[in-house]
Amino acid sequence: MNTASVSLGASVSSQSRFMQLALAAFLGIFVMGFVGFSQIDAVHNAAHDYRHSMAFPCH
Repeated sequence: MNTASVSLGASVSSQSRFMQLALAAFLGIFVMGFVGFSQIDAVHNAAHDYRHSMAFPCH
């Protein structure tokens, strides 16, 4: 391998890592924003029941 291919491989890996972090952050914001504060009772109750099943105190 020459230095150009090693450098390119590191760059792709860095961009891939950034995309993974960005998508995970977006998913977390979606879950907190939509499910956590949903006015739809079925969605909110499902999230609430899940928190209890994971032994996470929510109130």
